[in-house]
Amino acid sequence: MFRQIECFIAVVKNHSYTQAAIDCHLSQSSLSQRIKELQSSLGVTLIQRKGRSFELTAAGVYFYQHAQVILDQVDQLVTKTQAIATQAAETYTLKLGYLRKFGSQEFLQAVAEFSREFPQVKVQIHSDSYAELFSQVRDGHLDLNFSDQRYELSSAFENEFLTAADYMVVVGPQAFTNNQAVIDTTELADLPCILITGADEYASEQTYYREVLGIQSPFQIASSFGEAQMLATTGQGYIVVNSRTAHQINLTANRVLKLMDHGRDLTQHYYAYWKKDNSGYYIETFAEILKAQFD
Repeated sequence: MFRQIECFIAVVKNHSYTQAAIDCHLSQSSLSQRIKELQSSLGVTLIQRKGRSFELTAAGVYFYQHAQVILDQVDQLVTKTQAIATQAAETYTLKLGYLRKFGSQEFLQAVAEFSREFPQVKVQIHSDSYAELFSQVRDGHLDLNFSDQRYELSSAFENEFLTAADYMVVVGPQAFTNNQAVIDTTELADLPCILITGADEYASEQTYYREVLGIQSPFQIASSFGEAQMLATTGQGYIVVNSRTAHQINLTANRVLKLMDHGRDLTQHYYAYWKKDNSGYYIETFAEILKAQFD
């Protein structure tokens, strides 16, 4: 029907079947046949012959006005599609971020698979804290972020759930002498909570631990995970981890217990998220590949 519409518009613009046939590179009989086929498909009469001339019906006038808009949109679609197809592949860069504390195994596997499938796409990776990653995505510096859920999900983003993990705590072997496997935040109130964070995110981490996890302990900072484990081993505090990152703990030096808050289970949820107004084929494809790593 697209070609038939082109012929119809050419006839009306030229007010001549002869000139329209020339413009459309058709014989006049072929052009007339296209117009008949168009009217037959629509089930209405668009053009009425009057001797050697013609005039449009009311339906024909309406169709002519709106068909031109559609053809203009199709032209723009074709032009943009061709521009994307001919654009140098190296100019497209997919900018990804992942949460530094989570670890990179699944994320690394997803990046490797994506790069194998789309070798023409350059991938940039940034690892940071939750707050910094969120800002980077919000401000357009990252296309997609892999992070935990700290607060209510935003409707301005596409939020793809990936996995969940129970919160755990790492304590020294002598911190609690019984054989308990679960501990409540109320039992930890007098023991410092060790935050592995920089000074720039210390305040935001405290707020999250207090308001979301219910931690009431005093806080202290460790510069690395190794330092935090040594502090825990010597009874100087405990570390909050989760069931997916607990494998990093040296179990010969420390114990790992499931964390609860006043009898409430504490679970950490992870998402891939990106701005809805920045969604695209490569972003959505990477999100699918990343999600598959957790299935």
